[in-house]
Amino acid sequence: MTENLPETRVPPSYPVSWEADVLAADGGVVHLRPITPADSDALVRFHAGLSERTRYLRYFGPYPRMSDRDVKHFTNVDHRDRVSFVLILGDDIIGVGLYESLHYSGTDNSAEVAFVIADAHQGRGLGSILLEHLADAAAQNGLTRFEAEVLAENRGMIAVFKEAGYEVSRSYDGSVAHLAFDIDPTEARFTVRDSRERMSEARSVRNVLHPGSIAVIGASTDPSKVGGAVLQNLLAAGFTGPVFPVHPDRVSVRGVRAYPTVRDIPDEVDLAVVAVPAPAIDEVLDDCLAKRVKALVVVSAGFSEASLDGVDAERRLVQSARAHGMRVIGPNALGVANTDPAVAMNASLVPILPPRGRIGFFCQSGALGIAILDTARRRQLGLSTFVSAGNRADLSGNDLLQYWDSDPETDVVLLYLESFGNPRKFSRIARRVARSKPVVAVKSGRHAAPFALAATGVALDESSVSALFEQTGVVQVSSISDLFDCALLFGYQPLPGGPRVAVVGNSTALGVLTVDAARGEGLDAADPVDVGPHATPSEFASAISAALGSEDVDAVIAVFVPPVAVPAEPYAAALRETARGAAKPLLTTFLGSEGIPNELAVLDDSGAPLRGSVPSYPGPERAVAALARAWRYSRWRNQPVSKVVRPDGMDPDKARDMIRKWLPVSGHRWLTDEETNRLIECYGIEVVPFRDVNSPEEAIVAAGELGFPVAVKAVGEQWQYRTDLLGVRLDLTRETSVRLAYEAIAEITGSSMVRVQKMAAKGIGCTLGLQDDPSFGTLITFGLAGVISELVGDRAYQVPPLTEEAASALINAPKASPLLDGIRGAPPANKAALVELGQRVSALAVDLPEVRELLFHPVLAAPEGASVIGAQIRIGKEVAYLDLDNAAGARRLR
Repeated sequence: MTENLPETRVPPSYPVSWEADVLAADGGVVHLRPITPADSDALVRFHAGLSERTRYLRYFGPYPRMSDRDVKHFTNVDHRDRVSFVLILGDDIIGVGLYESLHYSGTDNSAEVAFVIADAHQGRGLGSILLEHLADAAAQNGLTRFEAEVLAENRGMIAVFKEAGYEVSRSYDGSVAHLAFDIDPTEARFTVRDSRERMSEARSVRNVLHPGSIAVIGASTDPSKVGGAVLQNLLAAGFTGPVFPVHPDRVSVRGVRAYPTVRDIPDEVDLAVVAVPAPAIDEVLDDCLAKRVKALVVVSAGFSEASLDGVDAERRLVQSARAHGMRVIGPNALGVANTDPAVAMNASLVPILPPRGRIGFFCQSGALGIAILDTARRRQLGLSTFVSAGNRADLSGNDLLQYWDSDPETDVVLLYLESFGNPRKFSRIARRVARSKPVVAVKSGRHAAPFALAATGVALDESSVSALFEQTGVVQVSSISDLFDCALLFGYQPLPGGPRVAVVGNSTALGVLTVDAARGEGLDAADPVDVGPHATPSEFASAISAALGSEDVDAVIAVFVPPVAVPAEPYAAALRETARGAAKPLLTTFLGSEGIPNELAVLDDSGAPLRGSVPSYPGPERAVAALARAWRYSRWRNQPVSKVVRPDGMDPDKARDMIRKWLPVSGHRWLTDEETNRLIECYGIEVVPFRDVNSPEEAIVAAGELGFPVAVKAVGEQWQYRTDLLGVRLDLTRETSVRLAYEAIAEITGSSMVRVQKMAAKGIGCTLGLQDDPSFGTLITFGLAGVISELVGDRAYQVPPLTEEAASALINAPKASPLLDGIRGAPPANKAALVELGQRVSALAVDLPEVRELLFHPVLAAPEGASVIGAQIRIGKEVAYLDLDNAAGARRLR
C-alpha cells in the first residue's frame, strides 16, 4: 500500500469526532485518533518495536526499518481518500490502521485496509476496534467496501475480519488471501459490536471490583480523615489481597508497611484509592501512570462539584487516566465494595456494610450514599457489590449495568441516579438487563441537579424519564424508601405470575385496608381471609399455606398484629417455614417491622439473609405498592421480545440524498411544503392532497382537480390549528361555496394565498411527530389533538427505533386514547393504521438524524385509516449530542 501513489495533499484538520477513548477486551482504556505528521518519531519507534514475525505478517517481508519516504507517506493523509488511525497508550503508539481508496485503479467506492498491533498488545481486541473506526470513517467519506491482502498463514488477521460481523468473500493467489466485504451497517455487525462492548465494559468494572491488590494514597492513622477511614475499612473488612498504604513520611500506617509513593511499591497495584487534596492529584496521577495501575477510586473532593476550575481539573484527570489505560471512579466518590468472601473489599467511607446478598447497588451521591447503605444494613438488605461514582466523570451506571448483566453473584440491580450521562445507551443496555434481572431505579434531581452532575449529564424532563424507564422495563420509583421496598421483594421472593392477591391476617381492619390498597394499585384482590385475633401459629400458617396453594392466587400478603401477651416468635417461625420453597411471593406487615427481621429470615452460615426470607413492611400500602410494581415488571418481562418493524415501501437512500442537498451549512431550517412532502413520500407517507392558490378562480380550479368535497384554509403560522380564528371552511361541495370561502378567508387574513385541500374521512384528530430532545436526540411523540390535551400534557413518548410493542404502546398511552376505540356509539378508529404511521416515522428518525423536528398535525384517525392533513419538518446539523450513543457507529467511551 505504499507504491505508485500520487503525492498526498497537505492534510486538513481531521474531524474531531474521529477521536475517541476505547476499551480493549481486557477492560483497559486506549486512546484512538487520526495520525498526524507529528507522530513520525513515535511511528518509527512503534515499527522498530515490532517482532520480525509481526512485521513479516503485516508487510509480507522483513521490512526492518521504515524509510523516510514511508514515514512521510503514512503520517501525511488527507482524511478522505487516505485515513489512518493510531492507538495511543501513554506516549506510545501501540497500533496503526490505514485505509486507502482504490479509485486510482478505477474502483470509486472501495478502499484497501490494513492494520498492525504491537506484539505486547495483541489479543486485546484492538484490531477489531481499528477496523470499526476505519469503516465508520470510510462510510462518512462515501466508501462502501473494504478489501485486504493478507498472508494465508495470518489466521489471526483473517479472524479479525471474519468475526467482525461482515460478509467476507475470500480468494487466494498462492500464499496471499484477498478479502473483500461491504462495510454497510448490518444487524450482524451491530450484534458483534454490542457484544464486544458489553464484554469490555464489564471487564473494566471487574478490574475495579475484583482487584488483586489495593494502594491507599493519602493513608492516615487518623480514622476521622478520609484516607484513614478508607484504610481502616479495608483492613476491617478483611480484604483478601495486599493493601499498600502510601504516605510520604511514615514507614507504616496502622501496622501495615507504607511507601512514600505508588512507584515505590514493589508489587503490582490493581486499584488505587486516592484520598489526597485535589491540588495534589496531578503528582499522584503521574505515579499511578508510571506504576500502570488499572483503575482509580478518587474519594478526594474539590473538583466539578466545587467550581468551574474544578470542572477543568476533573476533565484533565480523566483524560490523563484514560490516556494511560486507567478508568476512574469519582472524583468525590464514596467508594466501592464487594461482599464476595473471595474479595471482601470495602474500599469506601462506610464503616459497616450491609450483609452479603445478591443485589448490586449504584449511586452517585457520596454523602447520601452513606445514609442509603446504613438504611440497607438496618433492613438487612444484602448486597453483592456497591459503587458510588460521585461526580461520575468516567465510570457510570451504564458500565455497572454491563457488569451486573453477566455477574452470576447479582440477581437484582438498584440505581440511584441524579443525572443521565448517556440516556440512549442506558435504554439499550437496561432493556437487555431487565429481561433477566430486575432493575429498580430512583431518579432524583427532577427539578435541580448537583452542579457536578449537571456538568457531566444531560437534562431530562419527567415525561422523557418515564418513557425511558417504561420502554426498557426498568421499575421506576420515586424515593429511596420505595427503592428498598422493591428490592426486598425482588431480592428474596419470586415474581408474581399474575395480579391475583390473597390477603391473610388476624386483623379485620388491616385486612380491609390491604385489600383496598391492592385494588387501588390495579391488583385483583379478593376479600381478606381473617383467621381471628386468637388464631394459633399453626392456624395462621395453615391459612397462608392454603392461599399459596390456591390456583386462583398469584401472591399472598400476610398482615399480623400480635395478640396481647402472646409471643410473636412462633407466628414468625410459622410464616417463615410456610414460605420456604414457595413458588409465589409472600410478603407481610409483621409487627410493622421494616426489612428482613431475624425471625423471618432464612440465614446462611455467616448470618446473612438468603432468598426465601420473608420481607416485612411497616404498613399495607407500602407492601402493596411493592407487589404491584413487581407484577407490572413480571408482566413486561414475560411478554415476547418485540422486534423493530420497518414497513415496506420505503426508500431511505433517496431520502438521504435529498437531505444532503437541503441541509444548511450551519444552523437549521424548515423545509417547504413541497420538500416535506417529497421527503415523507420516501417513507410511504402522504399528506392529503392540497393546492395553494392566489385567487378565487384558482381556488375553484384546484377544487375541481382535487375533487369535491374540499376544505379552504388560511395559510400562515398564526392561523395553523386555530379553528377559533375562522381560518378554515370544511365540507365545501360547490364552486360557489369555494369562491365565498376564499373571499372570506382572504379578507380575514389580509393575504391572497389560501389553501384548498381535499376532505379526508371524518376522524379523531391526533398529533404525531419527532421532538428534538437534548438527551436522546429524538423522541417520538403522540397525542390527541386539542387545546385540552396540550394543556394537561397528555402526550406519549417513545425512543426510536420503535419495536412492534412500543409502537402499539405509543398509540395507547395517552389518557384520552380510549376515544380511538369508539365512545358513545362512535365507530372505532383504525389504530393499526396509526401504529404503522408511527413505525414509518420511527424509521425516518433512525435513518435521518438530521431531521430535528417533525410534526403531523392533525392526523385524522378514522375507521378507514389515518390521514395526515398537515406536515412540518425542521432539519439541521444540531446533532452533537447524538454522539452520546452512536447507534450505528464504532465503540467508544463517552
